[in-house]
Amino acid sequence: MMWPSIALLAFVTLQRLGELVLARRNTTALLARGAREVAPDHYPVMVALHAGWIIGLWLLAPGRPIALFWFLVFMGLQVLRLWVLATLKGRWTTRIIILPGAPLVGSGPYRFLRHPNYTIVVGEIAALPLAFGLPLYAIVFSLLNGLVLYVRVKAENAALKGAMILK
Repeated sequence: MMWPSIALLAFVTLQRLGELVLARRNTTALLARGAREVAPDHYPVMVALHAGWIIGLWLLAPGRPIALFWFLVFMGLQVLRLWVLATLKGRWTTRIIILPGAPLVGSGPYRFLRHPNYTIVVGEIAALPLAFGLPLYAIVFSLLNGLVLYVRVKAENAALKGAMILK
């Protein structure tokens, strides 16, 4: 039966495309308010990684059975993703954008983790391929994502510290 895997892949693809639209809108609004982008050089690599992850899943996963446990883990992560989006509202973006004078968000999941969105993405990168029975795929993309996140978190923390937002 092919439709469950295709439905799940379509959901993730549409979700990510919708998030790119939202991120672009929020980025434009933040820049208009005087924000600035920091460390944009890694961004194309991050986009390529995520696009490659989804494209690869479209090539490998259709028709594969979906493991209920990993599916539920992935869907739980979607609830957490919505919590991050709802908490950050217009400040959520896929780029590192610093808005001078704006306080660091400390509500929602940010009460518990400094970078909850990245924690969720780490889980998603692994859980979705595992739901399709693709453990090697999950490992490879988790390692690649780890490299990108190392650069990104380091740059974001430096930018927040430089803006005197992070102590």
